[in-house]
Formats: sequence, structure tokens, C-alpha cells
Amino acid sequence: MEAATKQSVTNQLLAVKSASGKTYSQLAAETGLTNVYVAQLLRRQAQLKPDTVPKLREALPSLTDELIGAMMSPPWRSYDPNLIQEPTIYRLNEAVMHFGESIKEIINEDFGDGIMSAIDFYCSVDKVKGVDGNNRVVVTLDGKYLSHSEQRTENMVSRLNLRGSTSE
Repeated sequence: MEAATKQSVTNQLLAVKSASGKTYSQLAAETGLTNVYVAQLLRRQAQLKPDTVPKLREALPSLTDELIGAMMSPPWRSYDPNLIQEPTIYRLNEAVMHFGESIKEIINEDFGDGIMSAIDFYCSVDKVKGVDGNNRVVVTLDGKYLSHSEQRTENMVSRLNLRGSTSE
């Protein structure tokens, strides 16, 4: 999907949400999805699955068949490089950069040599009261642990298949 088309569909989806008067958290409660995933769907950063269509249609009855169809196609996941200049995005990036090394060390210490998946991944944003009574933002990043593997030739399927091939 070209960028202009993606932006057009995204604008239409966000207009439907706005007209509904519902928040991402309300839509999440109605669909059984996380609030961040609902936002990802409406921004065309995630693919709408068939089982979720009825729940989303009930939550947002103004969604057209054309918009539902667009949401069900694999998205072109991208972001505007200028987005880092937006203050909230900048602070989130700053927090990850500041705490990242420590988080990485703890992951390695607790799990071994590996990473957190961004594919098998859940994310939510919640509002809580702090001990001082001030509102606090809780961002939960919940990703599957993926261990790094040693790249051994005998485990490389493409090499194994090449050995059996007669063409060289």
C-alpha cells in the first residue's frame, strides 16, 4: 500500500473512532484487545483478524466494508522518522535508551543470551495513582523471549537441501 493510500485509510479510521466518542481503552474493553493494539489496528500498523471483525464492527458500527477490508490486509508497517520530535515519543525513546542497557543485562541474566520479540508482543498503557496521589503512566511491554542460536552448518536447512541437489 503506498503511503498516501495508507494515510488516507488511517485518517478515515481515526475519523470513525473520533465520531464514536470512544477511547482506545473503551474499544479495547469491547473487543478484548489491548488499548495499544486497537490503536495499531486503527493506524494500520496491525492486521485485523477475521475473529475480531464482529467485535470491532459492534464497537465501531460506522466502519465500512471497505475499511474492514483494508484493515484485514497485511499492513505496511512504517513510521515517520520525524515522529521522534514529538515530545511523548521522544521521552519514550529517551527512557528506553537510558534504561536499555540495564534491561538488556537483566534479560541476559534471567533468560540467557537472547532478546524480547517484537512480533509475539503485547503492549498496553494504563493510568494509575502514585503513592503521592499523582497520575502515573504505566507502559507494559510483554514480549516472548527468543534465545540466540549458534549458527551451525548442520542445522542450516537451506544448506542441507543444497547438498541433496544435483544441479551446481
